[in-house]
Amino acid sequence: MSAHSELDLGTPDSFDPLEPEEFDTAHTAYARVRGTCPVAHSQRYGGFWALFGYDDVSGVLSDPATFTTSVQNTVPRFAFTGRRPPLHFDPPEHSAYRRVINRFFTRAKMEAIAPTVRAIAATMMAELIGRGEFDVAVDYAQKFPAHVFAEFFHLDPALAETIKEISARYVAAIQVVDDENVVKLSRRLYEIGQLVIDERIAHPMDPAEDLTTALLEAEYEDKPLPRDMVLGCVRQLLVTGMVAPSVFIGCMFVHLARDRELQARLRSDPSLLPAAVEEFLRLYTPYRGMARTARRDVAFGDTVIREGEPIALVYMSANRDEKVFGDDAGEFRLDRENIKKHIAFGGGPHTCPGAPLARIMFQVTLEEALSRTSDFDLAGPIAMARWAEWGTNSVPLRVVPAPVPAGEA
Repeated sequence: MSAHSELDLGTPDSFDPLEPEEFDTAHTAYARVRGTCPVAHSQRYGGFWALFGYDDVSGVLSDPATFTTSVQNTVPRFAFTGRRPPLHFDPPEHSAYRRVINRFFTRAKMEAIAPTVRAIAATMMAELIGRGEFDVAVDYAQKFPAHVFAEFFHLDPALAETIKEISARYVAAIQVVDDENVVKLSRRLYEIGQLVIDERIAHPMDPAEDLTTALLEAEYEDKPLPRDMVLGCVRQLLVTGMVAPSVFIGCMFVHLARDRELQARLRSDPSLLPAAVEEFLRLYTPYRGMARTARRDVAFGDTVIREGEPIALVYMSANRDEKVFGDDAGEFRLDRENIKKHIAFGGGPHTCPGAPLARIMFQVTLEEALSRTSDFDLAGPIAMARWAEWGTNSVPLRVVPAPVPAGEA
């Protein structure tokens, strides 16, 4: 019997990741766990540890020599259909892929794509706000990323929509541990990734402008990257960036619908939006099931996590840790001095490479929504995502469109 199995039989639950949640309840529960049992255990998903404190989570993220991502990088585990770099690789092997990916998230690249992202957001928001009522999670957040990724990856928009639809079903299957459908849908995503690769092989693009082409032409130790690993990388990239924006964007609108003073302030001074987005990212971090596996027995205070045991890194709890962000860590502050310490995009060698594009997406979304409205409020109940993500699946809004300037009527 493995150490993992022995622990599962004898270690009591410290928290339940599948506890029913409303918008505020998880943060309240996690604050309690963080204060009483920051190294917690659950027997759900086959048994796993979970770290709730900032220092513990950030310490694991920055120590790949002790905590590997190559065994199990999520709780629950769902990588049944192949390894997908760079997430499934540790340094230095993962670096060959990250070097290529990082070139596509430079300041110059982001400045070039920003007008397109804004145009997509503006078109979608104008139509939705014109209705007077819409669901910002269902009608916008779950569709907007697909349009952005179509541009970023040079995909047909219809294909990007298909990827988003399959990804949503894939995540839903993961959440209920429907392994059969997880495998089925993952293989479908691999098939789409292969179609993208085949298209680039048949019709190469400039490797300085197209990420798939760049991966196909990249080398590691004087050899081309293995073709199956390029496929795994493309498959990973096409899906990963779709999930977090889909559940995060609605959280910003819930907060602003509840805080009309802040809503009005941001509407009147858009220069505050970058700071607001950072604080929203800290407060409403969507990740809580990213994981590492201990390479050896490791002590966290009086608790020993054994070699081979999976550890969920609860970013959403770490980013509200009072020891780091102060007694008001659960409150929104535009002037938070240490805001750059948040780990909404992870940390260490696996920090999310797409963070610059995500920030543009979130800032543009708020600016386009606020500039087109004079007010908005919640119009119905909020539906929440389930572990491993945290965020919203449904946020009905009632909006008051901004008056049209006389010269534009």
